[in-house]
Amino acid sequence: MTIALVFGATGFIGSQLLRGLLSSPDYTRVIAVTRRPLALSDPKLTVLIGDLGTLPALATQLEADEVFVALGTTRKQTPDEAAYYRIDHDYPVEATRIARRNGAHAAFLVTAVGADASSRSFYLRTKGETERDVIALGFPQTHIFRPSMLMGERGEHRPLEQLYIGLARLLNPLLAGPADRFRGIDGGDVARAMVAAARTDAPSPQIYHWREMMALLPN
Repeated sequence: MTIALVFGATGFIGSQLLRGLLSSPDYTRVIAVTRRPLALSDPKLTVLIGDLGTLPALATQLEADEVFVALGTTRKQTPDEAAYYRIDHDYPVEATRIARRNGAHAAFLVTAVGADASSRSFYLRTKGETERDVIALGFPQTHIFRPSMLMGERGEHRPLEQLYIGLARLLNPLLAGPADRFRGIDGGDVARAMVAAARTDAPSPQIYHWREMMALLPN
């Protein structure tokens, strides 16, 4: 049986990922590192309160077989680039580094379509550098998930985002072939694909866009 370590469990993808891991018979224990207590309770669940600054103090408790990272912010929430980089790059890399040092053999990381360490876009460059640095840690298995527009019900009201989601639903059927990586995808589908990927023997690093994530889901 397997122990999972989750970062970003209060987020849109991470909250659904956490529920998926807890409901899976493959996991005997799930450790979630969050900035605040969770309303969710489960016999399998251990919640550790922490963030990037407190990771060193938590390090001895971060022992797991697999580490799942669904951390991230937005430019609206975090307009300062240095603060944004700490959340989107430094935190995921340090979390996976500690997990690897403690014996984890697989890492599952959410980034974004177009992630590229050489991109001129700060957002895509940050995602690409995060991928690069997690891959460099040398996990036997590294799985990277690159969703485009995230669809599905969120806990907060975002009128402009809802407009974009509506447009994505209209455009999805038109995005075929290599362009299908830009199709919008439900956050729950990303979470389910991450749990499903953990049961595969895909070569490392394995990168999943829309098509590859959907292929992991049951028909």
